[in-house]
Amino acid sequence: MLAVLLLNANRPVQTTQIVDAVWADDPPENGANVVQKYVAGLRRVLEPDRSPRTPGQTLSLTGAGYVLNVPDGGLDADVFDRRVRRARGAWAAGQLTTAGPELQAALALWRGEPLAGLTGRVFEAARERLGDSRAGALEALAEIDIGLGRHAALVPELRRLVAEYPLREQLRYLLMLALYRCGRQAEALAAYREARDFLADEYGVEPGEQLQDLHQQILRSDPGLSMPMSPAPPGSPAPPPLPPYMPHMPYMPYAPGPPSPQLPAAKELPAWARFGAVLVPVFSAGSLTWMLMAAFAVHRRSRVLGVLAAGYLVLAVAGCLLFGADEDAFTLRSDIGMLMLIVVSLGGAVHAAILQVMPRRTRLDPDAVRTVEQRVRRQQARELLWSHPGIARELLIGRPDLPGSFDDGGLVDINGAPVHVLGALPGIPVQTAQIIVADRSLRGEFASVEDLIARGLLPAPVVQELRDTLIVVPLTASRDGGVSAPSARTAGP
Repeated sequence: MLAVLLLNANRPVQTTQIVDAVWADDPPENGANVVQKYVAGLRRVLEPDRSPRTPGQTLSLTGAGYVLNVPDGGLDADVFDRRVRRARGAWAAGQLTTAGPELQAALALWRGEPLAGLTGRVFEAARERLGDSRAGALEALAEIDIGLGRHAALVPELRRLVAEYPLREQLRYLLMLALYRCGRQAEALAAYREARDFLADEYGVEPGEQLQDLHQQILRSDPGLSMPMSPAPPGSPAPPPLPPYMPHMPYMPYAPGPPSPQLPAAKELPAWARFGAVLVPVFSAGSLTWMLMAAFAVHRRSRVLGVLAAGYLVLAVAGCLLFGADEDAFTLRSDIGMLMLIVVSLGGAVHAAILQVMPRRTRLDPDAVRTVEQRVRRQQARELLWSHPGIARELLIGRPDLPGSFDDGGLVDINGAPVHVLGALPGIPVQTAQIIVADRSLRGEFASVEDLIARGLLPAPVVQELRDTLIVVPLTASRDGGVSAPSARTAGP
């Protein structure tokens, strides 16, 4: 009862409201007397110094009901709401450094699930409302931290919040944005794919427009997603110089390809076929309903309809067996069989009619999505190789034969890959791979992929076919992006 009064602090609560909230499923016979008894007990706890038979000050009785008088700031939920409103006001005014600590102070008031252990629709509604307020504050704090450039430290917390609130797309949006600003473009795309699969599998819907727009921006590396540049304060040190230009490794941007590869749409059925599909279950007495649903499953590429077709088949077979079990008289068994056939017949007709008007949901092709993500990873690896070849060498980019922590999308370094890696590429037999490795040892490292043609090791069509896969990592690259003096290596004629 105290929880009901606190949820309506400083407002009158009628006795019937208290009974309905506390004993909704099993109210006592004399609810008013029971409430008075509990009120007396609460008054002894809340006002131990109050004289008997004197009006209560903290818990008082008015003509409209009982009122629990709570001083300003005495209820943590009110303090939380006040701090959140203050933080949002500072945020709207552009004062991010003020809004962030205010939200942190508001969230620090939480000590677990609100109204834990209390059941009933009143407490469930209050618990959901308070939980939504907390989730909104967490989203606002995360957005403020991203605006302050703290995206790298925020990624683990956002992953935890997405797991706690899987239906809040704003948290998934912030996670994708934080990953992208950390330079983890492939992981941002994977986060979108996880959100899309979850919503499609659980609720049969696509992500919201905001999430889809962010996905498209990430695929095309939209400059608007980068952190806004702020002017450096006076007296700050100058930024480090850019790495020297390497003429033998020009920067070659790779387009990520089509943003949303989709399965080809199925052809629309003619009008006579759609009308006939509705009549098939009726005129076949339900025996062909399963075949109709199977055809819909193939036409729409739907596993759910395939399972439904199997269910119709089981019902039709069971109905026929039960209906034909007693040929001479109508029994309960035959009645059940007839009812099952009627359900299969009419249910199949109604289901077929519904499927005619329902639009077919276009699904993304998983193989094409993986291809797009592979291109993105390769682009990131090439950019790193161009700007910092020494770091690229330490990360083992282009060396699928060695365990590395950086996913380069399957690139192959012709300066370091062994025979079995080169021989596994299309168009390069094992004998040719052995010749490439031997030539690399005799003449020295390759300066570009075109050296394979210039040295007569591979024909031009094969090199052109493998251009997206082959890279050249200098063997003498330093970590800061320069190239050290060449090592003593015998050059061939």
